[in-house]
Amino acid sequence: MRLDGPESQNVEDRRGQGGFGGGFGGGRRGGGIAVGGIGGVVLLVVALLLGVDPSVILGGGGMGPEPQPAPQERRIDPGPSADGRGQPGRTQQAGSEDAGRRFIAQVLGETEQVWNQQFAQLGRRYEEPVLVLFSGATQSGCGAAQAQTGPFYCPNDRRVYIDLDFMARLQRQLGANGDFAAAYIVAHEVGHHVQNLLGVLPRVQQAQARASEAERNQLQVRVELQADCLAGMWANQAQRARNILEQGDIEEGLNAAAAVGDDRVTGGRIRPESFTHGSAQQRTRWFRRGLESGNIRDCDTFQG
Repeated sequence: MRLDGPESQNVEDRRGQGGFGGGFGGGRRGGGIAVGGIGGVVLLVVALLLGVDPSVILGGGGMGPEPQPAPQERRIDPGPSADGRGQPGRTQQAGSEDAGRRFIAQVLGETEQVWNQQFAQLGRRYEEPVLVLFSGATQSGCGAAQAQTGPFYCPNDRRVYIDLDFMARLQRQLGANGDFAAAYIVAHEVGHHVQNLLGVLPRVQQAQARASEAERNQLQVRVELQADCLAGMWANQAQRARNILEQGDIEEGLNAAAAVGDDRVTGGRIRPESFTHGSAQQRTRWFRRGLESGNIRDCDTFQG
């Protein structure tokens, strides 16, 4: 990728603060929808779990009973890290960490440019999300966050949470390599933020509250596929405006989307009606639709 634009100022780096830092208090908060990993959903791309946490979507607006983990929660064990003890490698250099943070900040900055413009065209103001980098564990407005649940978006505090070390290990294990695969994950989670601002997540939450389990899962799949489409749409708009893509980037994104399809992650061991993120074919199809169209109106997974 060619990222020459400014870094986003909306990156909060909590690495090195120890587990469960961040000032949100302990325990899962009632009504929080953690989109992307916390309640039982595998996320996405690049070898990591990209996605929306059904417990977050099922939660209310901050009141009501505490959400329960989804029965089909998927966790991926990335294997040992550089120091062989399951902890971030002690030999990792600070320069590498800074490069990772800089890359994430640049990608987030690209999403801000695109979505500020898109919301302005809709006659609305885009409220930029904060992206939190953490190591191992931290607190979110939706409750405790751990690296193993993958990147996620919390509507309660409008933050995206990512553990860079865990993401890199997942990339190696799943073979979802490349910088654009990592950018796709960020764009997918930002897509959940866009859904929240546009009222999609609250409406899905209301529909899920009166739906059967199979219907809830189908709604969740549509939420995830729409975030994939919005990630593709972002790439389209950023490419048009600033020529950010290089040869092979699109293939990296498509491979990453397929790698985290429900059928691919589970090896076909669960029934399609139990899917919560969509099949590899569905995920790549909707990502490609957004990438080719660049139009938010083509990302209606609830009608398309």
